[in-house]
Amino acid sequence: MQLIKIDKARYRRHLNRVIVGCIAALAIGSLAISQTLIVLFPDASGSHFHWNLLGVLVSAITIGWLLNRYRRHPFMTEVVYVWELKQALNKISRKMRKLDVAAKAGNVEALLAMQYSYAGSRLLWNLDDNTIIMDELVLAQTALDGLAAQYKVTLNTNDYHEGMLKQF
Repeated sequence: MQLIKIDKARYRRHLNRVIVGCIAALAIGSLAISQTLIVLFPDASGSHFHWNLLGVLVSAITIGWLLNRYRRHPFMTEVVYVWELKQALNKISRKMRKLDVAAKAGNVEALLAMQYSYAGSRLLWNLDDNTIIMDELVLAQTALDGLAAQYKVTLNTNDYHEGMLKQF
């Protein structure tokens, strides 16, 4: 997955609309389904928990299906890209301890995975206005740049692919 420049305003606008749409669809859908089931199949004890739960489950599954169905729609481009980038960075984060050890030993793929992680994190944090820990990222990037210089390696995030993580 390549790192690309994202229009922050468009991303935020589309993400907010998707979130609001999902919340509204979940609330309206679950209420409509559960109320319909309660009318059709009333319970003498007055407990309709199972119908309410079924309404929420059916609505959530429907929303998930719709999001998956329309993930390639132009409106969803930035939202899906960021979601997939977060998944890719999470895979790297789970192996970061091993990557750090391998990078210090001069493993080029470990250095590249860490570079991709730092560049991707910088992109995400800027999109989400999460700049509080950006100083820590700068320090980590400086250390990585030092390792790259020590081992005479040029790190290009376009060279990274997920298969590199299998050895760690």
